[in-house]
Amino acid sequence: MKLEASDLEKITALTLEHYNESADDFREGTRHHDVSQNIAALVRYIEAPPPFCILDFGCGPGRDLKAFRALGHHPIGLDGSARLVEMARVDSGCEVWQQDFLKLELPPARFDGIFANASLFHVPAQELPQVLGKLFDALKPGGVLFSSNPRGHNEEGWNGRRYGSYHDLETWRRYMTAAGFIELEHYYRPAGLPREQQPWLASVWRKPAGAAPE
Repeated sequence: MKLEASDLEKITALTLEHYNESADDFREGTRHHDVSQNIAALVRYIEAPPPFCILDFGCGPGRDLKAFRALGHHPIGLDGSARLVEMARVDSGCEVWQQDFLKLELPPARFDGIFANASLFHVPAQELPQVLGKLFDALKPGGVLFSSNPRGHNEEGWNGRRYGSYHDLETWRRYMTAAGFIELEHYYRPAGLPREQQPWLASVWRKPAGAAPE
């Protein structure tokens, strides 16, 4: 079923309302999550000389911005939640942009890497092509995008007051390759557990070196 403009506005408004109202609990609940495996997966594939310019797409309260900065890179955050953007700016000291995921305005060929950790699953499936296209254009040629999303069987809808899309690997590959990306790696998290206990699908993708923004 096609989502109309009013549906998309409701999805954005209610999801962001949830994050704004639960920002403090969200920060405390995720403060000590270990995503070093994901950060390393992005950084090791970037072929540009460091320090890297990295977009933390869906940066939340800024935990990973601080991690990238501690590694000596130049991260910029982006989130739709005004409360989380405020937290991220204060906690990380980094530049953080407040933007609706469905109405992105990104500079072309700006970033060596994009870190989309637990964020792109909030994009309705019908909007993924345009969102991925804007992320593709925001990467420098040869740049790298990391994504980690809760996996599923290609269903989408409301989970409480948050909207989510839950793709399997094959479907996620179709979206990413259609956007022009080349797959570098994928894995499931948390590491070391049986697959049924690994709800997260992580993947790493490159923008071809010869690609240029439209």
